Amino acid sequence: MTSQAIKDALKDTLDKVLDNAVGRAGGVPGVVAMITDREGNIYEGAAGVRELGKETPMTTDTVFALFSTTKAITGTALMQLVEEGKVRLDDPVKKYVPEIAEIKVLEEFDADGQPKLREPRTDITIDMLMLHTAGFGYEFFSHEDRKYREKKEVPSILTSTFDSIKSVLLFEPGERWNYGVNIDWVGKVVEAVCGKRLGEVMAERIFAPLGMTDIGFTLTPSMMERRATIHTRTQDGNITPQPDLILPQSPEMDMGGHGLYASIGEYMKFIRMILNDGEGVLKPETVAQMSQNGLGSLKSGGWISSDPSLANDGEFYPGVQKSWAYTFQVNVDPTPTGRPAGQLMWAGLANLFYWIDRKNGIGGFWASQIFPFQDVASYLGFIEFESAVYRTLNRFGQINT
Repeated sequence: MTSQAIKDALKDTLDKVLDNAVGRAGGVPGVVAMITDREGNIYEGAAGVRELGKETPMTTDTVFALFSTTKAITGTALMQLVEEGKVRLDDPVKKYVPEIAEIKVLEEFDADGQPKLREPRTDITIDMLMLHTAGFGYEFFSHEDRKYREKKEVPSILTSTFDSIKSVLLFEPGERWNYGVNIDWVGKVVEAVCGKRLGEVMAERIFAPLGMTDIGFTLTPSMMERRATIHTRTQDGNITPQPDLILPQSPEMDMGGHGLYASIGEYMKFIRMILNDGEGVLKPETVAQMSQNGLGSLKSGGWISSDPSLANDGEFYPGVQKSWAYTFQVNVDPTPTGRPAGQLMWAGLANLFYWIDRKNGIGGFWASQIFPFQDVASYLGFIEFESAVYRTLNRFGQINT
């Protein structure tokens, strides 16, 4: 059990980190951050406002668009089906979602800018989707995907439609790691097997056992009232609120890759489930499998931006080897922030970041709502936040490196 002295030290230190992230020149409009051990939250903090120019303060029950922090929950729903023998990771995806067989590999663009396509030689498997090796990209992380979508009028993934994930393969399935719409397809597999929408499956099989109520693909009236506004930072540093920037309500498709909204305390229950070896949701051996490098000799790395309004170029912890699991990034080496090797993390496009340290039994979440990804103020705040957590816990002898 974490002592009151440790909780007091965390509060004293981390409140300052949040205040600095908001208060420094060009700071983020608002942030909510939390830390949990295996038993419960040991720090909850909020700073700033839900929307610049308005008085409403950021609070710990503020609702965020989770973006890609949705992915691990979708992966959990899939792994429950693996446990039950309803799917196998080496199954071809077309067995469950035949439309995936229509997706072709992009070879090049011809002199007129038209895409030249070929049939893939390899069937896409569920394993490839879970590990981001199927060949898919994202329109804001791939110039080729973006160009293909423009030429073929494929809608943006932010439209929350099935058509939006029917883009193109950037390479032969299984050839390398590339971050993309893979987990949205995993969500379609879950729906096909369960005969229900992904949100219903999550509600019954993950949210109910964990007592997660303030979460969903569609905002309740209460969640809508507490929603933080997404902001955009321009190249010259100006921050503008975008109150109308919201994922479709109710969406045509529950987007397993990015569609959930939640207050951060709800996500901490999910992190605790992973810290507690899947208690109530997954078997311990499944969580162990989900926490291991699945890429073999391949590595996951950084990203390039093909839409500077949504993402900056970047990489987490450059120089630190990273791999991928079902469905988290794994730091093969220790991170400069103090996280030991072999732990889990991921992020969401509007500058949300979490990590899960199963070795030490702690997890953290840093949530803001600002584009582009890897924002100069919010990402720096997250790095300072994680570093301060490990520094404080180390002072109390709570950390195994």
